[in-house]
Parts: sequence; C-alpha cells; structure tokens
Amino acid sequence: MNKDKFTALRINRNAVGSFDRELQEMRLSDLPPNEVTIRVLWSSLNYKDALSADGNRGVTRRYPHTPGIDAAGVVVASVDPDWEKGDEVIVSCYDLGMNTPGGFGEMIRVPGRWILPRPPGMTLRESMIYGTGGFTAAHCLFRLLELGLTPDRGPVLVTGATGGVGTFAVAFLARAGFKVVAASGKPESAEFLERLGAEKVISREAGKDRPGRAFLRPRWGGVVDTVGGEYLAAAIKSCRYNGVVACCGNTAGADLPLTVYPFILKGVTLAGIDSAECAMERRKKIWDKLAVAWRPDNLEEFAHEITLTDLPETIDRMLAGKTRGRYVINLSR
Repeated sequence: MNKDKFTALRINRNAVGSFDRELQEMRLSDLPPNEVTIRVLWSSLNYKDALSADGNRGVTRRYPHTPGIDAAGVVVASVDPDWEKGDEVIVSCYDLGMNTPGGFGEMIRVPGRWILPRPPGMTLRESMIYGTGGFTAAHCLFRLLELGLTPDRGPVLVTGATGGVGTFAVAFLARAGFKVVAASGKPESAEFLERLGAEKVISREAGKDRPGRAFLRPRWGGVVDTVGGEYLAAAIKSCRYNGVVACCGNTAGADLPLTVYPFILKGVTLAGIDSAECAMERRKKIWDKLAVAWRPDNLEEFAHEITLTDLPETIDRMLAGKTRGRYVINLSR
C-alpha cells in the first residue's frame, strides 16, 4: 500500500454543467496545508453532503471536491502539540466537507481546533452513527433543557421524524422523559418511530399550517423542527404558553409565514440551532451526553452500513427522499 495515496469520492463538474461522482485516487499533497492529518476509518452521509455531491453552490463553492462533513479516525501526523500520532478523533461540522476536503476520502487534513477526542465509552463507528445528525438532535435537546423545558410542560413535537436528525431527536427526547409526537411523511415508518420512543405518530400533513391564522389549537410544550417553512410556522402557532421551539432545518422552505403574536402573547421561544460553528467547549459537553446519558439502547437500529462504492447510489436515494435513519460509511474495507 502506497502511504502517499488514498481513495476519495470526488465530485466533478462535467462539460454540460452537471456533476459527476466517481472514486478517484488522490495524493496527500492534494490535501490542504492544515496542522493534523487523519486516516478516516468511518464517516456518515448527511443531507448537506448529498447537496454538495449534487453541485449545490450554497454548500460548496469550488469543484472538484470531496464531500463528507463527518469523519472519525486516527491521527497519522500532526504539527499541533495537542494531537499526537495514534490519537482516535472525531471531526464534525466546521468547514469539513463543504469547502475543505471531507470524510468521503480515506485521508483528511484539518486545523487542530476542529478536532474532538473520541469520548470514553463510544467507539469511532458509534460516533459516526451519530454524526452531525445525531449531534444536531442532541444540541436541540441541550438547548430546550437550557431554556427550561420539562416533561410536565406537555408533549414535544418532532417534525421530519424519519430523517437523520429527526430519528435521533425522537430517541433522545424519549430517553430524557418527554412524551414525543413524531410527524412524518412516511406512514410505513410508524412502527420504527414507536420503537425509538414516539408515543404517537402523525402524518406530515397534520402538521401543516393554516395561513392567515395567528394561532392554532395549543398542543406542544416544545418542538424540534428539522424542516422549516409552513411546518415550523404551524408548530409555533400550536405551542402552549411558554412553549420552546428548536429549529435546525429548512428542507420544506426557508420562509417563516407567521406573525409575532405567538412570541409576544404566548411567550413562545424560537431557538436556532447551528452545529457547524458550535463552540468546542459546548460541543464536548454534548458529545459526552451522547456517550452515556442520552445513548439509545437500540443505537444500531439507526445505522445502515455502506462503503464508498455504495455512496453515489445512496446519495441519489437521499436526494429523492427515499432514505431513513443514518448511513455509516466504512472506509476501512
């Protein structure tokens, strides 16, 4: 094995302006001149990765490119004194896989400040079952608790409940003692969501907004919204007094069609969740929760293990809305 060469899934713009995905042989010299070089053993597929692999300029500005906003592996070289050869580490979010070559390659080179040590009690593979999706769901719960949400305030709605973030949000909230209502556009997934801890599963359409109304029937003590748009608007309008909403996605739209009345008359709090630039001190606290306190008993149920070879087809399925749960990429095979 040539230690200077490695394989990566590269996204290239072709002559007609669309984007091709193919495995290519790369050299370490192709990586950016950052402080720490890591052999990637595990990665995961997120919706943001699928967008990058489809040529979305809002995610990735320059091509050819290697997506993958998550990576877990072993340090092979470092000029940063905080990291040594052999350290088992996680890199998640920041600019990895967006405009910095990411975890869909067997090697990455990143700034030392992006790196998190593998938490005790968690394997590298398990860290990628969580990945950015699990971390974001945990960040939502962390923020809801910070804002004072307790189980006695009423059920918590999770929108987009069969997605990578939504599935974990259901499980984490249930483990923390909340009654969870899962909203999904995939009725065939109801049994799966109930196994994760949802007490009730409702259709995506049941969570739609009714334009022109400032309020809807008060139902939710809290909300984890992964889709945005009219579904987020309806969730906010349906909150009980002093309801708390954590918002982390926009697959249903970036506009928020509602008035200020839920906020100024019912005391609803809307908290935005950003995982990409989350401070490292906060990030470590959340990962420690994932390792022990919030760890689902059925963690493996979230995981579909694939290889780099499987990625192009899986990306197409994700973009078509035909995936469920988390896709963990084994780069050591």
